[in-house]
Amino acid sequence: MKNFKTVLGFELKEYLKNKGFIIFTVILALLAFVGLNIPRFIDLGLNKSAEESSIPYDVEDGKVIILDQGGYLNTEILKAVFPNLTMASSEDEVRSAVQNKEADKGFAITGPLTYKSYVYNTEMFAGSDTVISQIMSAQNLENYAKDKNIDYIELSENIRPVVTNEQIVLGKDTTQNYWYCYALIIIIFMMIMIYGQMIATSVASEKSNRSIEVLVTTTSPNSLLFGKVIAGAIASIFQMGLILGTALITYSANRELWGGLLDMFLNIPGEVVATFAVFGIFGYLFYAFIYGAVGALVSKTEDISKTSGGVMMMVMIIYILSLIQLSNIDGAVMKVLSFLPVSSYSAMFSRVALGTVSIVEVIISFVILVASVFGAGVVAAKIYRMGTLRYGNPIKLSTAIRDIRKKNN
Repeated sequence: MKNFKTVLGFELKEYLKNKGFIIFTVILALLAFVGLNIPRFIDLGLNKSAEESSIPYDVEDGKVIILDQGGYLNTEILKAVFPNLTMASSEDEVRSAVQNKEADKGFAITGPLTYKSYVYNTEMFAGSDTVISQIMSAQNLENYAKDKNIDYIELSENIRPVVTNEQIVLGKDTTQNYWYCYALIIIIFMMIMIYGQMIATSVASEKSNRSIEVLVTTTSPNSLLFGKVIAGAIASIFQMGLILGTALITYSANRELWGGLLDMFLNIPGEVVATFAVFGIFGYLFYAFIYGAVGALVSKTEDISKTSGGVMMMVMIIYILSLIQLSNIDGAVMKVLSFLPVSSYSAMFSRVALGTVSIVEVIISFVILVASVFGAGVVAAKIYRMGTLRYGNPIKLSTAIRDIRKKNN
C-alpha cells in the first residue's frame, strides 16, 4: 500500500504528541507503581507472622469502648483483640462516646451471653459484633468447665474440634481467577469503545474539513485507513500495556507484603496474560476497522453516534454476555462466543483462565479471528474508499455493505 508507513508514522506521532494522552498514561502508571509499593513504606498489617496468624480472634483496629460491670469477659483478651480499647464505667459513657464519635463502636455487656452494641451508623459488615460473640461463647464454655471441674482445653477441643481440609485443585481455581477475568473484560471493552470512537472521529473530521479530498490525491484510501487503525492500535496497546504491565510487575514484587490481598485481580498466570494480549489485540483491530468504516460514512463528527449505534450495541451485548457467562464458563453459550470473531477477544481468554479448553480450540479460534480481522480490513477499506467523497446525510453501515456487494456483482 502506497505511503502506508508515512500515514502510520504521522498518525502515531499525533497520538504521542498529544499531551492529554501522555499525561493520562504517565499518571495512571505512576499511581499503579506508587500505590502497589505502599506496603514497602507503610505497615498495613497484611503480612502477618505465624504467631499473629494463630490468634483465634481477628484484631479490630477501630476505637472501641466497652462496659463490663459484671466482669463477664476476660479483660486481657479484650485488650488483645481491641488495641484501642477504653473501658467505660456506665452505659451513658458508652452512648456518649459513640454519639460524639470518640469511639467507632461501643458495647454494654449485660450478662454472660447478652450485650448491647452501639454504632453511629450501621455497617455492611459488623465484624466487631461477631468477635464479641465469639469471646462471650468461649468465656461461657470456660466458666462451665470450671464449675464442672472439667479440663477446659479438652472440653473445647471435643465440642469445637478443628477440622482440617486440604483442597487440591486439579483444574482451575474459579473463585480466585473470576475477578481478574472480570477486570480484563472491562479493560478490553473500554479500549474498543474509547479508541474505536477516536478512530471514527479522526476519519470523520477529515471529511468534515475536506482535507480528505487532498489526501486521497496523494495517498491511497487503503493506506489512509490502515495507517489510522494500526496507529490507534499501537497507541492504545502501548498505553494499556504500560499501565497494566506496571501494575502486574509492581504487585508481583510486593505480593508477600500485601499478604496476597490483591491476588484475585493482579496475580494473573502467564498463559492467561498471553492469551488476553493476543486475542485482545486482534479483537481490538477487528472493531477498529469497523469504526474506521463508520467514520467514513458520515460528513460531520456529530453524526458518528447515529451510524455507530449498531456497532456499540453489539459490543455492549457481547460485554454483558461475557460477564454473565463467567459463572458458566464451560457452557454452550461461552463456547460459541469463544469462536465468534465479535466475541472471542474476551471469551477465549476467560475460558483459558476459568474453564477447560484445548490448545486446538485456541488455535482454531485465533485463526478465525485473524481471518476476520483481515476480512474486516478489506471491507472497511472499500467502504472508506466509497465514502470518502460522499457528503450529505449519514450512510448506514448495512447500506454501504449492500452497495459494495452490488458493485462487485
